[in-house]
Amino acid sequence: MTTSSISSEILEREPEQRALVDALDLVRRTGHGSLVLVAGEAGVGKTTLLRQFATNRPATTRVLWGSCDPLFTPRPFGPLLDVADALGGELADVVTTSATAHDAVAALSRQLRDQPGSVLVLEDLHWADEATLDMLRLLARRLETVPVLVLASYRDDQLHRDHPLRLVLGELTGNPALRRLGLTGLSREAVGQLARPYHVDADELFAKTSGNPFFVLEALAGGDAAIPDTVRDAVLARASRLGDQARTLLDAVAVVPPFAEVWLLESLAGEVIEGIDAALTSGMLVATGGGVGFRHELARLAVEEAIPPHRRVALHRLALAALGHPPAGPPDLARLAHHAEAARDTAAVLEYAPAAAARAEALGAHREAAAQYARALLFGAALPPAERADLLERRADACFITDQYDAGIAALEEALAARRATGDRLGEGDVLRQLSNFLWCPGRVGESAEAARLSVELLESLPQGRELALAYHHLASICVRASQWQAAAAWARAALGLAERLREPTIISRAFTVATISEFVLGSGDDLDEVLGKAQRLGGPGEIAHAVDQLVEATMATHRYDLAARYIEDGLAYCNDHGLELTRLYLLSYRSRLALDQGRWTDATEAAELVLGIRRTSISPRIQALVVLALVRARRGDPGRWPLLDEAWRLAEPTGELTRIAPVAAARAEIAWLDGDLDGVDRATEATLELAVNRGAEWHVGALTRWRLRAGLDVDADAPMAKPYLLEPDAACELWLDLGQPYEAALALAEAEDEKTLLQAYEQLQRLGASPAATIVGNRLRERGSAVPRGPRASTLANAANVTARELEVLQLLAEGRRNAEIASTLVVSRRTVDHHVATILRKLGARTRGEATAEALRLGIVGQTR
Repeated sequence: MTTSSISSEILEREPEQRALVDALDLVRRTGHGSLVLVAGEAGVGKTTLLRQFATNRPATTRVLWGSCDPLFTPRPFGPLLDVADALGGELADVVTTSATAHDAVAALSRQLRDQPGSVLVLEDLHWADEATLDMLRLLARRLETVPVLVLASYRDDQLHRDHPLRLVLGELTGNPALRRLGLTGLSREAVGQLARPYHVDADELFAKTSGNPFFVLEALAGGDAAIPDTVRDAVLARASRLGDQARTLLDAVAVVPPFAEVWLLESLAGEVIEGIDAALTSGMLVATGGGVGFRHELARLAVEEAIPPHRRVALHRLALAALGHPPAGPPDLARLAHHAEAARDTAAVLEYAPAAAARAEALGAHREAAAQYARALLFGAALPPAERADLLERRADACFITDQYDAGIAALEEALAARRATGDRLGEGDVLRQLSNFLWCPGRVGESAEAARLSVELLESLPQGRELALAYHHLASICVRASQWQAAAAWARAALGLAERLREPTIISRAFTVATISEFVLGSGDDLDEVLGKAQRLGGPGEIAHAVDQLVEATMATHRYDLAARYIEDGLAYCNDHGLELTRLYLLSYRSRLALDQGRWTDATEAAELVLGIRRTSISPRIQALVVLALVRARRGDPGRWPLLDEAWRLAEPTGELTRIAPVAAARAEIAWLDGDLDGVDRATEATLELAVNRGAEWHVGALTRWRLRAGLDVDADAPMAKPYLLEPDAACELWLDLGQPYEAALALAEAEDEKTLLQAYEQLQRLGASPAATIVGNRLRERGSAVPRGPRASTLANAANVTARELEVLQLLAEGRRNAEIASTLVVSRRTVDHHVATILRKLGARTRGEATAEALRLGIVGQTR
């Protein structure tokens, strides 16, 4: 009996089917897209659920289906290639070229808008390549304008903490288009219903299978009274009941995932291919897209693992020979590299793996590129040192983009030894620069600076070339990171002059960026928009992202929040569209700090939590987000701030770099002050004193000034960022208000001695919801015998409920009885945006309905009833 006859009725999946139907109806009704994540263990029935849903749709519903490859190094854009075959048109043209995820999503979105209400299935995302995951990120951000139902399935039991898909899922959390659907095993009753015709012990079957549908069906299809103990045993028992020809055919299909084309099977199985009908009739194989494949990956793995090693190697060698000369189209480099490794063919690995890596890089699949270079290096021990060094450096480049710093550093250290061994001093100097850049990101700042110095020293002893220009620019960037703006400007100008003589547009763009923003901070330049213009003219997305990051850093450092806000939001939009995830992470951390400084503490919290949900090796964004979240909690009087600061200190302190350490020290000092622990202020500020003295007056973090003054330590009165902290209270308050920092303005007033000014400070702190600081000022007033105002205002109550200004507008309109569409029209925003705000308001107010939210808001006095 075939599996298809056993599973003709899908049990216990009615709620999930209804959820998918409702999701598609919502897409058609609203014109907004939706993403449903379908999760569950292997064999739980994800594919069966999705195929049943697709089968039951009206013929007018277009269903596009793409699956990820179960290869160690999958094809870039694997599922999108499947979709492009069915969709054709612009998408097919894009994915066959060296297109990025941005290009692919743009093409896909345009075609899906032409067919609203389509269904896009992305299956087995736990195997997804990096380009596919980037595509998913970008598509999810566009769903408000793309009327498609995206169904994405994955195995949630196989996602370790740092799995690339888990990182993407964390970033998608909070997206209003996202829905989750989790599948579990069948109940004991359902297993009994399936087992009844086979006269097996249903309780034993349930106990051994835990209700996993695939295992249940395989056990029943085996036809034996004894129930196998494992999936592997069930599959092999079933395969043994087929003839020798069919079993030989199964072996051939098993070694060429995800499916075997008929022409390929002819090369692997010869005359045995005539037995394909028996294998299909048995239900072990299914016909798919011009070939055949196993019904489930678990079955394929079970058969593949049972093939004798010598036979498996022979099959891979046959596959390698056949795939090198396909009957149509170019060879698939990723598949060739896979079979070359399995066939233990060193020459073939060294031919195909680097080529597959280069193809992956061109498509933006840098994680897959790194893996292909690693594959080549594994087989390239006997390569000449120079060739091996080239591969190591190319692997390091891919590792840098994908945040694999430990692997990248190891590759560069080996490349450095190879360059030295061959006497290649130019290559040695360039590798030192690359190594310096790697070492800085995880906080090995001292080693980074030493490698940068050695790189410049070595390259300056050689004829001037591109490598020296890059080394100058890198040294300038290191100075920016340390806020050593004079040195940064000097090194950047040196890089710019050399790059212009060499006509190197990318280096010109980057050096001009660093020189301009350094001079801006020093007060000798202000044409910042020219930085972006030059980056757009001379470089690609990487240069534009570099320019935006540097612009935000400079404008934040100089309190030019108007410019910083514009660069952050424009930069985020650009990074979202182009898949520049690392720069996006930095911009999100800057956004959290900007919101904190401007007194928008709920916005700061949301941005910081988003950063902390994205796990990457780069520690600077995480340090900043931890500090922001700790300060918001402390300023509001909420618990849980010290564990955040402790983690930030553990990350920052080993780097020895003030730009990382000082913000943490300043936050520790502020929170110690809010807690009434003046000794804690001393300890936090002393942590940076020795470093500050060693660096001299060239570096200064303004936020540390107040706390160093409180601790009785010297400050650099000439440092630009120290000025607001050294003015008289009224003048300092006015300056802080001009800069757009209300909390700093209130703290400046709190330094005063007269009652009137202290009352102003108290009221400003109350309005901000800064209850601990307000309590300190209130106590000072009481000590003087002054009356302290009682009762928080409505704005303070709203802040206490964590409601943002925009959410307060939405809440007021809710209280007036407006529906979401009316609110969207009134506020001139999209319906999707209002839906998101309403959901957030319900969560923040602990309400289940709009009516409950209105009642709670009225109780708090946040809004007033108008009708």
